[in-house]
Amino acid sequence: MNHTPVEGFSKLSKQRKIDWLINEYLPEDRHYEQILQQYWNEDGTIQKLHDEFSENTISNFYMPYGIAPNFLIDGKLLALPMAVEESSVVAAASKAAKFWIDKGGFKTTIINTKKLGHTHFIFDVEPHKMLHFFNFKLKKKLLEATEDITKNMRNRGGGILNIRLIDKTADLENYFQLKASFDTVDSMGANFINSCLERFGKTLKEEVEKEEDFTREEKASLQIVMNILSNFTPDCIVRAEVSCKIEELKDDSGISNEEFATKFKRAVTIAEIEPYRATTHNKGIMNGVDAVVIATGNDFRATEACAHAYAARDGKYSSLTHCTIDNGIFRFWIDLPISVGVVGGLTNLHPLVKFSLALLGKPSAQELMSILAVSGLAQNFGALRSLVTTGIQKGHMKMHLFNILNQLGATEEEKNHFVTYFKDKTVTHHEVISEFNKMRAK
Repeated sequence: MNHTPVEGFSKLSKQRKIDWLINEYLPEDRHYEQILQQYWNEDGTIQKLHDEFSENTISNFYMPYGIAPNFLIDGKLLALPMAVEESSVVAAASKAAKFWIDKGGFKTTIINTKKLGHTHFIFDVEPHKMLHFFNFKLKKKLLEATEDITKNMRNRGGGILNIRLIDKTADLENYFQLKASFDTVDSMGANFINSCLERFGKTLKEEVEKEEDFTREEKASLQIVMNILSNFTPDCIVRAEVSCKIEELKDDSGISNEEFATKFKRAVTIAEIEPYRATTHNKGIMNGVDAVVIATGNDFRATEACAHAYAARDGKYSSLTHCTIDNGIFRFWIDLPISVGVVGGLTNLHPLVKFSLALLGKPSAQELMSILAVSGLAQNFGALRSLVTTGIQKGHMKMHLFNILNQLGATEEEKNHFVTYFKDKTVTHHEVISEFNKMRAK
């Protein structure tokens, strides 16, 4: 079927958007219209709020919102909200939290909270000449020019921490950066940072034009390429860790504590040296992190990008977590670069985000950083614990069982049968289908 472009789609009502989509793309599957409408929120006020989060909305896409209890973090017992659709993520986090609750729980340290942004510009001038201009004139002007923007942030204890000139001319002809570091306190700070950077770009242009040491040709060569924050924040970092004596590492898999510790450490070491394993290893960490990031209204895409860039910071992709066994002490930790906020954005708008933050005791941005690092560490511990003992599929497929049964259209009675049937067996897709067909044949 040949489709035709649509004019003014954004101006159509929600129903007319749906009508056009169904008529144009799914004329034989009109039941989808009802599905889209089923996911509308009956509360018109909440639905309007959801519609205004994004553009061209026609429905809501729901994700399960679960709770992982028993997290002892820096002496506080918390229940973590997790928005995630993948089977066994919440279960694994909860199991890991319970494992560590009587061993002192999780300890965290905020290493730094510095965030970064850049004004990227092209300027056909000798680097030493630009550096002299920056040090003796421009830097002061940039700070003065942004005083009105930074006033409120400074009153809260944040603001611009530093501005540096970065010479990148060896990588790209005439390319320089104004690299600025920021403390945005309890906000993620993207709008604040970008506003400062755009003012930097404007001020740079004005000050270069005034500068008598630059020739007319040099002034004409200046091009402000872009002013934008960086989602790579290697200096906005938190550490979460657990540790205990080897004899306290009691595991119900039947292997000794020493063997469990050795196997676990070896699995982490493999992720440190092998990028193929590290990618899956870190993906599992982000299962836990992203679930809480989404539940608290933060940007999981930025979180993912930063974490994976950090994992490759030494030129080779590696594990975000690490493990040691020294003098009979097992220690497992993560250093996670993460930039999040608890004010601004969805945090003041989405009802479930408000609930999540209230549930967590209305944490500061630094406290939320700690919680997120712990959720990733717990998820990784749970996954590795399964991998080096019973295997990942035993627990995961048990959680996935209901997905398979729902796809088959199983009744509640049939689901109960399968729970009993697989009580002492490993769930496999083939075995579920086979047993289901036998039941239906009877």
